[in-house]
Amino acid sequence: MGVGVWVLVDPTGFREIVAANPLFFTGVYIILAMGAMLFLLGFLGCCGAIRENKCLLLFFFMLILVIFLAELAAAILAFIFREHLTREYFTKELKRHYQGYNNTDVFTGTWNAVMNSFDCCGVNSPEDFEESLFRLINPNEMVPAACCRRGSQPGDSAYISQDECLMGNMLFRNNKGCYSAVVDYFELYIYVAGALAIVVLTIELFAMVFAMCLFRGIQ
Repeated sequence: MGVGVWVLVDPTGFREIVAANPLFFTGVYIILAMGAMLFLLGFLGCCGAIRENKCLLLFFFMLILVIFLAELAAAILAFIFREHLTREYFTKELKRHYQGYNNTDVFTGTWNAVMNSFDCCGVNSPEDFEESLFRLINPNEMVPAACCRRGSQPGDSAYISQDECLMGNMLFRNNKGCYSAVVDYFELYIYVAGALAIVVLTIELFAMVFAMCLFRGIQ
């Protein structure tokens, strides 16, 4: 529930990235719903333990087991498909599908939000737009406007020199790739999330063991 609320109210712009993609936005509410369900599940487990109700304890055990298996399956799938999170994959997709100014396109809108939020350009660098769909649609522009540098003052959304940026002038565009920018930003959160996932799985495992021990101990 905390993660879902954080994404919805985060002031650094992550909310814009999520809002640009309806699938991500739906995922936030799914996370909130799962958090509420786990809160209810914990409440049922406490009631079952205090009242020594075998039905509630069995229900608690089965739901925890389903969640535990679902989390394991998600971790295994993430490991199997990890190659889809490589620089090469994102670069190939950017060249194929990014259009530049068509924010009604989910892929393009998401990339514009990422580049604006993290002050980056392309996956590795602005050179990623060479021989891309964007250059085919906009042959007179080297990079999209989302790559252009903005004023240094907080909240300043005006470009320093959009014309120079679109012509490819390195002084007026963001030259850092988004892959590195996003990884640097979320590096701490990734390790924290991994540690929390291990802790949660361990707690769930002990919860199932204790619930079954109590279930068997009730006369």
